[in-house]
Amino acid sequence: MRLAGAPAAAIVLSVAAAAPLRAHDFWIEPTSFRPAVDSTLGVRLVVGRRFRGDVLPRNPAMIERFVFVTDSGEVPVAGHAADDPAGSVRIEHPGLGVIAYRSLESAVSLEAAKFEEYLEEEGLESVIEARARRGESATSSKEKVSRAAKCLVQAGGTGDSGYDRVLGLTLELVPERNPYALKAGDTLPVRLLDQGKPLAGALVAALPYGAPDARLWQRTDGDGRVRLVLPKDGVWLVEAVHMVAVAGDPSADWRSVWASLTFEVPGPTAPARAE
Repeated sequence: MRLAGAPAAAIVLSVAAAAPLRAHDFWIEPTSFRPAVDSTLGVRLVVGRRFRGDVLPRNPAMIERFVFVTDSGEVPVAGHAADDPAGSVRIEHPGLGVIAYRSLESAVSLEAAKFEEYLEEEGLESVIEARARRGESATSSKEKVSRAAKCLVQAGGTGDSGYDRVLGLTLELVPERNPYALKAGDTLPVRLLDQGKPLAGALVAALPYGAPDARLWQRTDGDGRVRLVLPKDGVWLVEAVHMVAVAGDPSADWRSVWASLTFEVPGPTAPARAE
């Protein structure tokens, strides 16, 4: 499977995407979402917009954690510098597994208008208001950005445990139903955790592969939960961002963490596959 670069309770469906501001979305693309047992699974890291992006080669200097977690335990996603895919893991047992990637921080700066537009698009109105109160609306941003990406795969076409495993990422999207047991039109409850605690009022978006300019979005309730009705089967990207002010650091005014979750909702007759 190759997705990157290809055409790719109130819930809103947007069909008019804003013009790209910067390639700030980040997600994991495995070579198969339903790999066979006794196969090697390639793991790509992708950065882009609206589920269209460019593959990032492995950069050890940016990796804090890169693992594959199953009921049998946690193993590293192995690889070497500049590898594409960025890593690989051996699928040894049937069942559900979670690939997790946590990056270190990088510095990003946007001129004021672009930063304000980006904040509005990502539902970060509280940051827009804080900048206005501080007289910074016309000031370029100084931001420290990190990534917390997850991907759920189902090996051997079986497995019904582990989909809701919490891995302790700084910002973490946790599905509360098994996506591989869903069909088109079903509801996927997802919880957003910040430092292990539910994050209320955050915008969570879901994008289907093949329709990159359409997305569902919903704000988390007091328990950090959204309930996303997925209208089609296939590959999905769920994402959220949390941004907080930074004090006493001349190199940054804001710190953001981007969380993502990728998975596949199988079609009615979709067999397991390996590539």
